[in-house]
Amino acid sequence: MKIIVVGCGKIGSAIIESLVAEGHDITAVDINQSVINDTNNIYDVMGVCGNAVDYDILNEAAAETAELLISVTNSDEVNMLVCYIAKKMGAKYTVARVRNPEYNDKRLGKVKQYLDLSLTINPELLAAQEIFNMIKLPAAFKIETFSHRSFEMVELVLKDGSELVGTSLMALRKKYKANFLISIVKRGEEVYIPDGNFELQIGDRICIIANYTEIQKLLKMLALAKKQAKTVMILGASKTSYYLAKMLLRSGNNVKIIEKDIENCEKFAELLPGAVIINGDGTEQEVLLEEGINDVDVFTALTGIDEENILVSCFANSKDISRVITKVNRGELVSMAENLGLESVISPKHAVSNVITSYARALRNSLGSNVETLYKLMDGKAEALEFKVQPDFKYKNIPLKDMKLKKDVLIAGIIRKRMAFIPSGDDEIIAGDKVVVIAKATEQKMDDLSDIMR
Repeated sequence: MKIIVVGCGKIGSAIIESLVAEGHDITAVDINQSVINDTNNIYDVMGVCGNAVDYDILNEAAAETAELLISVTNSDEVNMLVCYIAKKMGAKYTVARVRNPEYNDKRLGKVKQYLDLSLTINPELLAAQEIFNMIKLPAAFKIETFSHRSFEMVELVLKDGSELVGTSLMALRKKYKANFLISIVKRGEEVYIPDGNFELQIGDRICIIANYTEIQKLLKMLALAKKQAKTVMILGASKTSYYLAKMLLRSGNNVKIIEKDIENCEKFAELLPGAVIINGDGTEQEVLLEEGINDVDVFTALTGIDEENILVSCFANSKDISRVITKVNRGELVSMAENLGLESVISPKHAVSNVITSYARALRNSLGSNVETLYKLMDGKAEALEFKVQPDFKYKNIPLKDMKLKKDVLIAGIIRKRMAFIPSGDDEIIAGDKVVVIAKATEQKMDDLSDIMR
């Protein structure tokens, strides 16, 4: 597809990287010539320098023939205006980054309708939701959800003493009376889509898929279930912090936010009357100790500086806190943070690139099923996709055991009406189902459920 990306900052670059990998024809637009030069040097894209609100700049980028325009500059208003102008020029679909909490309420639906926006994305809100999910399921390092949480995929690392170590997956399913599936295993740098004979080892990073109730049951059986977090300390009064604190307060948690800028403190105190806002430098150990870091259940670093988040999280880790969650945007620092022992690292730009990649695949597809959700897993070496099955899907009403699937592809779950289940070989896919597929990442991208067949 011909896609225009306006704004080549952290989020824009992540989107461009994922869409180039998908094989799309990309035009990058940014007001800064050096940014365009850097983008052209890294990716095989066409670059246009200028203000995208200017009709002539959008015309140079050929907005009238674009199948998709994505505007992710630092200004919500610019993003919405660019999308509006591009749509009037002939762009088929438009996506705007809208981050301001004032827009992200009931009014957003009206804004989308008036401006004819196809989709809005909010990196900070996506990151906050991801962190909230992790706090609510303390045993998991990462959690992905499908079909409004009908299914959850949790990521765990097997440590010495784990009952899962040295056992085949087939034996595990028989031993534990829970309806779950271990769908991906990362061992060192290798990623496996395991079969029933696969045996788990210490250090394996695994993905377990099941509905929420079954996940809780399994974790309890494995003695991995931890008490629900009550007190949460947040470093930095950022947009992500605001969205997260709002979710936590609504859920009954005690929230303390440490922020060194007095104006931000005053603003947050007004917006979040239920939270405790502390004006102080959270990079100073004395401040953290004085504010009770030793007594919190969860510490999360959400400043705009990756290095600061990593360093303070390492200090929090040394205090034996149940859960430390770190926001890191720069890709090269994510693996560094994990090597330093930070197990729960989240990246807003990765969450956004997943949403955009999923949306682009859905637009490109016309074969009887649509990509509704897509997650890049295990450092991008595996994918989890959710497809909506249309009436003309040609492989429906066939037992799964009779389907010839490609290598390293797994049908991990089916959501039928309000029921979510792990399918057996005798189950069939029917129209209206949502199907969760796990696969190793390859150059051949799955746009449609039919792509899993040999």
